[in-house]
Amino acid sequence: MKTLQAGDKAPQFSLQNQNDDTVSLADFAGKKVLVYFYPKAMTPGCTVQAQGLRDVNEELLSKNVVVLGISPDAVKRLPKFIEKENLNFTLLSDEDHVVADAFGVWGPKKFMGKEYDGIHRLTFLIDENGVVEHVFNKFKTKEHHIVVLDYLNN
Repeated sequence: MKTLQAGDKAPQFSLQNQNDDTVSLADFAGKKVLVYFYPKAMTPGCTVQAQGLRDVNEELLSKNVVVLGISPDAVKRLPKFIEKENLNFTLLSDEDHVVADAFGVWGPKKFMGKEYDGIHRLTFLIDENGVVEHVFNKFKTKEHHIVVLDYLNN
């Protein structure tokens, strides 16, 4: 698993969103894009993380930052998550984890003594030119949005 670092060119991608529409990174040229990878919709940690981003999304938009949440969930699961948590940003389905592989966030994990492959919870801030500006890799899910805002405000 080779994770992208600041200064790397972000891989171009297209995935289906919660409405089963195709969304591409290229759609956001001229904006910063906060691409956050999360393991599974409607689980406790992922819910808390999404709620935090929901609550600061207006502030992020005012800073020219668009949020894209990516998980290996099927498209049909995403609208339920958005509706249940009143999310105000786009969720994308990466069932085959092609985009997660390209960003270097798919790999071996351990949980309760079991080893398996899955999404590592990382967030990438991609600048207006498609280059990774910052990688958020040290945060608690409930503080994720605060860490992001602190970075953007400094």
